Order: sequence, then structure tokens, then C-alpha cells
Amino acid sequence: MFSPVCPFCRVLCKNLESTLISLSFASKETDFFVIFKVVLRLSEDLLKLFLWTLAVTFHFRTQLCDDERTVIDDSKAVGTPMEIVIGNMFKLDIWETLLSSMRIGEVAEFWCDIVHTGVYPLVSKSMRRIAEGKDPVDWHIHTCGMANMFAYHSLGYEDLDELMKEPKPLYFVLELLKVQQPSEYDRESWALSDEERLKAVPVLHGQGNKLYKQGRYQEATQKYKEAIICIKNVQTKEKAWEVPWMKLEKMANTLTLNYCQCLLRMEEYYEVIEHTTDIINQHPGIVKAYYLRGKAHVEVWNEAEARQDFSRVLDLNPGMKKAVKKELAILNMRMEEKNEEDKLKYKGILYFSHILII
Repeated sequence: MFSPVCPFCRVLCKNLESTLISLSFASKETDFFVIFKVVLRLSEDLLKLFLWTLAVTFHFRTQLCDDERTVIDDSKAVGTPMEIVIGNMFKLDIWETLLSSMRIGEVAEFWCDIVHTGVYPLVSKSMRRIAEGKDPVDWHIHTCGMANMFAYHSLGYEDLDELMKEPKPLYFVLELLKVQQPSEYDRESWALSDEERLKAVPVLHGQGNKLYKQGRYQEATQKYKEAIICIKNVQTKEKAWEVPWMKLEKMANTLTLNYCQCLLRMEEYYEVIEHTTDIINQHPGIVKAYYLRGKAHVEVWNEAEARQDFSRVLDLNPGMKKAVKKELAILNMRMEEKNEEDKLKYKGILYFSHILII
């Protein structure tokens, strides 16, 4: 059996289970092939022609192009397959091309040059966050996607940081499990086009407001969060700080502050402080951000920080004097309660120490 040699890393494809080798996807810019495909398991299913907006479900394993074939990610190990919609500008768009060459039930290995793998660490970070039960998108960070890509910061995973600093060719082992027509799956926000996302934002915003008024704060946060993610996905395609980007930023800030109001009701005070601080750092003139952060500081007994935020609220909007006065009264009451609690606590400690000494 012929074993192709990867032109960049000189690694041989020696898998004896391979039944078909296809050298395809030649680069238009060079004479080298930048993708190799090795079919590891043929499918008896009929060839499926891929159309835009098809949802595809698949398992993937990503490996380094080294002697050990070091595994970076493996969806089977996590226990959850990946799902994307063809044509919806998935960040790692080469996967759309690779999957479009496969049949349902087929398992194939692809060797991809760095021209296709440079963005993989960012995609991997999102997938790992999903597996850990976290939000896949750091939607509260107000930086465009391309700026994030080229400005060095830790992705939170040492292996991805290394791959980000020094991109490498990668192996992708894909197993195509299922293909669905648009009518066969529920189109969540990640599966929408940019136009559909922007149309969904006011609907989600309204649903969130309604749930908030009903006291269903947890459900409201999900609506606000989904709307924010829609905006952020569109915003990454705009140039930072230009008019279209700023319009989206204003929409996202409004929704984030609504989200923070829910968090206040849910007693998630430190998360409120985190999100409002992100907004203030980027847009120091937003009154509501200072007001909500001040309220959160009150609840965690950060007296100096609360007074500073409420002072800033009055500087920006003197008309909120009555509301600020009410919050300062609550702050004074909270601090008095805290002082009384501390006195009782220290009194108990001194009494216990006295017993030990005797």
C-alpha cells in the first residue's frame, strides 16, 4: 500500500486499516497539497450531496503531527459529538470542506497544513468550555475576534497556548454520524445567519424583559445571554470601534446590564461586579453600569467602592439623586449590621480564648 508523505512534516500515513487514499484539495497558491485524506472506514450509505444549511453531527479527534500523534481533543472521550451547520461560517471553516467530502458512517483522517489550522486553538477552547459546562463564548469581553486572535493572552489551556504561539499541521480524524435538513432540526442561535441573529435579538430581549417582570430571573438570563451571543458573533466581523461595531456594542451593553439586574436578584454579586467592570473599563460613561456595580458592592460590604460608584452616578446623572440616596441608606444599614455581627464574632473569639487561657 502506498503511504503518502506529508510534504511539510515528512510523516508517513501507515494505517493498515486504510482502504482508500485520496490526495485532494490542492492549494491554489502552491504546488503542494495542503490536505491529505485517508479513509479509515468506508460507509455503505449512498453518497450524500451537501447543501448549505445542512446540520451535520460528527465525532472528531485532533492530533499533533509528531511521532506520538499526541491527542489534543477527542469528542468520543468527552462523550458528546460535535454539531455544526454547513455554510454558517463556522470558525474552523475547513471542517465544512472536509465533512462535505464524506458519507454518513464514514471515518476519515485528514492531514491539514497550518494555513487551515491556525485558528484551531480558539475553536478548541470553545469546545472544551462547552464540555466543562461553561459558556463557549467569552461574550462579556469587549474585543473583536480578530483582535483576540493576534493579541497574546492565555486561552486557559497550556497546550492551546503553545499551539497558538506556534501553529502546527494537524491531523483531524472525523466520523460523520448524521446529516439533517433545516426542517429536521431546531435552529438555535449558533445555527442562524448574521441577518437572522440580528432579527432574533429584539425578540430575545423582549422575552427576557417579560421573564424578568414575572420574577423568572434564571430563565431571563438565558434569553439575555443568547441575545448577547448573537450580537457578539455578528460583531466579530466588524472593525472595532467603527460605527457598525459601536452600534452592536451599545446593544450588547444594554443586554449585559439587563443580565446583571437578574444576577443581582439571584444574589450573584461578584459576577455583577465582573461584568459591569468590563463595561466601565471600555465605556466609562455608562451610568447604569456604575449604579448596578454600586448595588453589588453594597451587598458584599465593599463600602468604599459602593460610595465611589454612587458618587460617579451623580456626576454623570444628577437626576438620580433620589435613587442614590436610597441606596446609600441601604449601605449605611448594611454596614451597621456588619459591624454588629463583627462585634459579636470577636466577642465570642475573645471569650473562647479566655477559657483556653484559664
